[in-house]
Amino acid sequence: MTKRPDFFPISVWYGGGKARAPMLSTITADSRAEWKKDLEQIKSLGFNTVRTWVDWSHCEPRPGEYHFENLELLLKLAQEVGLKVFIQVYVDSAPDWVGKKYPDAQFEAQSGEKVYSQTAPGFCTDHPGVREAVLNFYTETAKVATRYPNFYGWDLWSEPHIINWAIINYVPNAQFCFCPYTRARFRLWLKDKYGSLDTLNKAWYRNFESFDDVEPPRFGTILSYTDFIDWKHFIMEKLAEDLRMRGEAIRKVDKTHILTSHSAVPSLFTSPLWGEGNPDDFLMAEVVDFYGTSLYPKHSFPKYHWSLIYFISMADFSRSANIRNGGFYVGELQAGYGTRGVVVGNPVTAGDLRSWMWSVIAKGARGVHLYAYYPMSSGYESGGYGLVTLDGSITERAKASGKIAEIVSKNMNLFLNSRPLRAEIALVYNPLAQLVGGEQHSGPQMALRDSLLGYYRVLMEHNIPVDFIHRRDVETQDLSQYRLIIVPYPIMFTREAAEGLRNYIKNGGCVVAEARLAWNDESGHATNIIPGMGLDEVFGVRELSVEMADEVNMRIAKINHPALAKLKEGTILKGAYFSEALKPLPQRDETRVLAYLDNGSPVMVASKFGKGETIFIGTFLGLEQYKNQNKENEQFVLGLLEWAGVERAFTSSSDGWATAPVEIRLQEHPGGNLLFAINHSESEQTVKIALRVDSNGNYSIHNIITGTSLIQSAKDNTLKIEIPIPAKDAAVLNIESADSKRKPGK
Repeated sequence: MTKRPDFFPISVWYGGGKARAPMLSTITADSRAEWKKDLEQIKSLGFNTVRTWVDWSHCEPRPGEYHFENLELLLKLAQEVGLKVFIQVYVDSAPDWVGKKYPDAQFEAQSGEKVYSQTAPGFCTDHPGVREAVLNFYTETAKVATRYPNFYGWDLWSEPHIINWAIINYVPNAQFCFCPYTRARFRLWLKDKYGSLDTLNKAWYRNFESFDDVEPPRFGTILSYTDFIDWKHFIMEKLAEDLRMRGEAIRKVDKTHILTSHSAVPSLFTSPLWGEGNPDDFLMAEVVDFYGTSLYPKHSFPKYHWSLIYFISMADFSRSANIRNGGFYVGELQAGYGTRGVVVGNPVTAGDLRSWMWSVIAKGARGVHLYAYYPMSSGYESGGYGLVTLDGSITERAKASGKIAEIVSKNMNLFLNSRPLRAEIALVYNPLAQLVGGEQHSGPQMALRDSLLGYYRVLMEHNIPVDFIHRRDVETQDLSQYRLIIVPYPIMFTREAAEGLRNYIKNGGCVVAEARLAWNDESGHATNIIPGMGLDEVFGVRELSVEMADEVNMRIAKINHPALAKLKEGTILKGAYFSEALKPLPQRDETRVLAYLDNGSPVMVASKFGKGETIFIGTFLGLEQYKNQNKENEQFVLGLLEWAGVERAFTSSSDGWATAPVEIRLQEHPGGNLLFAINHSESEQTVKIALRVDSNGNYSIHNIITGTSLIQSAKDNTLKIEIPIPAKDAAVLNIESADSKRKPGK
């Protein structure tokens, strides 16, 4: 990060007038009065920031002729009413002159079809002329913004993809971008990776005579798909590099203001197989101060509205990708019901916004931006997503979200100085697993997501903190903070990650891994033994055979093991997709079979390696758990905590969400703790919480939302709290020792 943030923006998207982003209103003689009235209303609701935008198409209608009148007027008016300004930069909407000046800059699909921009999706920034023009636009915008003291920060790229805002349905399975300039950039990437043409030819099973002959794959073959893996890795790394270049263009002028960007949805919910080009959140977070996401739980089609676990996991994934940044940004949070043509989403209520906003703040968000102030005034989303109505009438959800913004502003230092409690459990996000088979993947595209969410759901519903960590973290980072690491759907792995797991376990860590661990290496080649890359030795087991199955039964053996403490002999656990019969290694006396398949073959094996312990599961338990929420599977996952020695900072009467979903999060700050209890249900809930503290004595508990306080005594190093929470609302408690020498928490 450039600097620690000293401000917590809670904003609405507003560009001046009623034009929808990325469009801009035409300034008239009445604009100043109209815009100021809107900004005064935004301020009076409680918001401390307005998020505006600049649009390349509007702001540079001719080469080098910049028009920032809209931006300057809004900055001036916002300063007059006491609002900070956050700027979204849009360059996916390009001025027409770009296509005339650079006729070879169109996006190109794998078929050779070119995309002629209709303002969107613009032009490929791998073209040197387009790139220079785009980066110059960033720099010129910064020259304007930095003149105003109320300007706060940047979002460099809204929902990054290779191609945005265009559905190219005239090309089957359209993939981007295959223009000459992206292909040339890919060749440079390959030179850097392989070093020589001979090495590349060997890896791809080709016989190129020159790097100029190398082309990205346009279809799959029966031979090798290493080229496909390289191409997809290049796309993810290119997106991160493009984001970095945009930040550098800003930094030519602006050395201090915060740089952010946000995805359409976190990368856990996308696939590198998709043709528009999807980023890897962990890579993107490395090149900005804060990366983030859009959150639209009720986007448009009601049957596709998000489940609560979707919403919570998206925010947690974004938080996890930004752990080293100290927070994440919600670039867009849905403010009103969604529309898409004649489809209308279910209403967004004041309660929705209360629970959504407190939930993301509880996870460590450092900025929340509601989309949008006015409903969309044009396009297929017309009438949707507004916090207020199109005639300016104030809604209950506007009042509710504004009140939260006001609370955050009044307690800003407390929120900025608080951090989510460090998790002791990690789930490994390994996007390589989505690439097995290349173009002929053939299996369920979202199996990685669902496998991770199966474990995540159990932990989240019991209010147990968990991080998503990237496979690259396993390769390079010290993971000793975690007592338990779970590796779901691990069918493609790297030798570096295998070595990272080995060292973690050897030094005392506990790891659970699922079927066919390291079946393929990162080039798409099958390993000789499964688990591969020497992990058979670590887990004390080898694959004997594998079959496909819709449902896999795992019968618990007659054995004492801490992970099975909540289960009885003969209990059936469920798995999905692969049924893998296992052979424990005979030379490992400490290897024990925990469960058997219906045919009597071992399917779950526990072992020890160095100072650590392992459990290998010969199916995808997480995938099955996500689909069907099996109670026995849930008890097994909870038993893993006891096995690994995971210590809980608190327990509560809402753990398990048996009666209603009440999400509880704990943050720590220099003076104590912030405890969030978010009631996502439609009825009031009273929750009892037992918080571990360092010492007995009196503690001050201040409810930030209601303003009420009380003194509570801790006994047996436990502080017991009972709090009623209204429907679709939250309690936020600042807990500090009444004795300044003591602090609550672990």
